[in-house]
Amino acid sequence: MHNRWHPDLDPVAGVAPGEELVLETEDGLAGQLGPASGHEDAGSLDLGLGHPLAGPVRVEGAEPGDVLEIDFVAYEPADFGVTAVIPGFGYLADLFPDPYLVKWEIEAGRARSAELPGVAVPGATFAGVAGVAPSHATMARMRAREEELRARGGAVADDLPETAVPRRAASGLRTIPPRELGGNLDVPQLVAGSRLLLPVDVPGALFSVGDLHFAQGEGEVCGTGIEVAGSVTLRFGLRKRPAWVPPFPAYETPGRPARRAFATVGLPIAEDGRNESLDLSLATRRALLAMLDHLTLERGLGRQAAYALMSAVVDLRLSEIVDVPNPAVSALLPLDVFAG
Repeated sequence: MHNRWHPDLDPVAGVAPGEELVLETEDGLAGQLGPASGHEDAGSLDLGLGHPLAGPVRVEGAEPGDVLEIDFVAYEPADFGVTAVIPGFGYLADLFPDPYLVKWEIEAGRARSAELPGVAVPGATFAGVAGVAPSHATMARMRAREEELRARGGAVADDLPETAVPRRAASGLRTIPPRELGGNLDVPQLVAGSRLLLPVDVPGALFSVGDLHFAQGEGEVCGTGIEVAGSVTLRFGLRKRPAWVPPFPAYETPGRPARRAFATVGLPIAEDGRNESLDLSLATRRALLAMLDHLTLERGLGRQAAYALMSAVVDLRLSEIVDVPNPAVSALLPLDVFAG
């Protein structure tokens, strides 16, 4: 396992294009929360330990300028997972200052929790983190632009070199944000049957994967989905010097039936009545606050439990972005989670 992007890590395996490989992964929180953990433990996590990744895998013939294809063939999640509300982390962190933990037991393809009675979340396991190694030059360029952003007051993850695994990767990049070469994408569509395209930046590509989620709503609004350990079966392909190299990761999804859902819509109108212009962040917040009220007042859930459930199952959708001044963001709650 490793938890930094670095071009000098030794590959754990090598594959030729067309070959399959099974990788075992820890959960994205590095196993710090387990069946015996309590709510307070979600407030004492060492976030520098995330995300432990399996790999890197060297792909034969991969060179800079190529595009790596990763087919997600199958997943096998563990039978236990967690959703943690972590103080200071999450889209509504200002409203949830206290730690909270939902512990999920997974059986027969569904996750259930004593913290959410009457809820059974169907599995749609995917890898939250998948990417290839940056070259030294790319790594330096990415760090420089993030430090420039920090200097302008932007939010950037601290390096925390003392938490790097292995220690010789301490000069590498944190896995917190997605970047051009992949990373913490948290795209729920990367289930079995999907294909991810990544530009290759170093010989052999050096692909790594981890941070499995048994389920996650699009947006992962509290900062965690249903975090699980497990295995992933991958098949690798290679596009040699293609005409189109995606500037950022691209992916192909399998066909999936639509689920019945209840949705709240958010507009960029603050609670004090002030209207902002094309403010997607405010519209998202208003959609989530409306969903939070729905789950507490109509479904009888506690606010912290409702927030965790939103992160695990509610999908955020950009419904429209052109109707000035008010774009519309929808929050979709799949109703099958209440089937018990």
